[in-house]
Amino acid sequence: MDSELLVVVLILAFAVVLIAGGLLLSRRAGGVGAAPSPTAPSPTERAPIAEAEAEAEAQLETITATEAQVVEPAVEAPAARPRLRDRLGKTRAAFAGALGGLSGRGKVDAETWEELEEALILADVGVPTATRILEDVKARAAREKADADGVLPLLKAELLDLLTPGERSLTFTTDEPNVWMFVGVNGVGKTTTIAKLARQQVTEGRTVVLAAADTFRAAAAEQLGHWAEAVGADLVRGQEGADPGSVVFDAMSAATGRGADLVLVDTAGRLHTKVNLMEELKKLRRIVDRTPGALKEVLLVVDASTGQNGLTQARQFTEAVEVTGVVLTKLDGTAKGGIVLAIQAELGIPVKVIGVGEGADDLVAFDPAEFVDALFA
Repeated sequence: MDSELLVVVLILAFAVVLIAGGLLLSRRAGGVGAAPSPTAPSPTERAPIAEAEAEAEAQLETITATEAQVVEPAVEAPAARPRLRDRLGKTRAAFAGALGGLSGRGKVDAETWEELEEALILADVGVPTATRILEDVKARAAREKADADGVLPLLKAELLDLLTPGERSLTFTTDEPNVWMFVGVNGVGKTTTIAKLARQQVTEGRTVVLAAADTFRAAAAEQLGHWAEAVGADLVRGQEGADPGSVVFDAMSAATGRGADLVLVDTAGRLHTKVNLMEELKKLRRIVDRTPGALKEVLLVVDASTGQNGLTQARQFTEAVEVTGVVLTKLDGTAKGGIVLAIQAELGIPVKVIGVGEGADDLVAFDPAEFVDALFA
């Protein structure tokens, strides 16, 4: 009996083992209780996936191709130089109007010379310069026995001869400190001139530091700072009312430390008295001159519309700081363009740059031949 019971127990145990093994195999084969296997995506579901994979692959190819080549930066095409004939309409009108009666007159007489003098004075050449020009033209006309029609070419030649002397390019020496100092009374466009010249220099690949040494005028440094950011130049400034000399010194030190090519110094245009202003400018020049040869230009900015007052300013500033050249602004909006001739004739200072519009590219190098042609065109 015991043996029979033992056999039954063994059979039952064997059956249990078989059943358990079957269930395990069933689970592994995906039978009852197995986790559902993922189903293949339908064609509709597969399309977005394929599209995303293709886009990612294309982006990867683009990135790889970009990294494999040197991408040249876009170069802005230089703006066309404005034609002086188009910009000097008011001066030309005043000049040509007074000369209109000469053509076809025949002989040269006293009235001829009176009309020439009137034309020069209307253009604000000034009496001393006009007298000098007329004397030279009279001598030429006598030698060549010119009639009234021949006088105008002689006058044109005389004006060109008057403007020819003098170096008109802005001085810059590679691998040396270069400082351009700007002087002039308030309101002539000094800060805007500095900004436009800074833009031109940066465009040429030079690094520029702007020195906000006009610490006496409210918001002067903020204005120059705005321009510095706009044109890509560095700015050195001090607190309002600070010593301008310290600003210039710091700017030159900063330029040396940063390896900058050029420092442009904005100065005050008005102090309590003219004497104080000139003494301040002299001091700034002495600070720059501590670095031998660094001061390449002292540029006087003059508003052309002030006419003979501009000549007076030029004389005063030249006596104080030895001006090397003149920047004549707002030449397009005045009939007093003859001030160019007066500055050259009476002071011997070349006009180097002229402003003939509000745009950044309307500040251009002065060309005597183009200027004279524009007067007679």
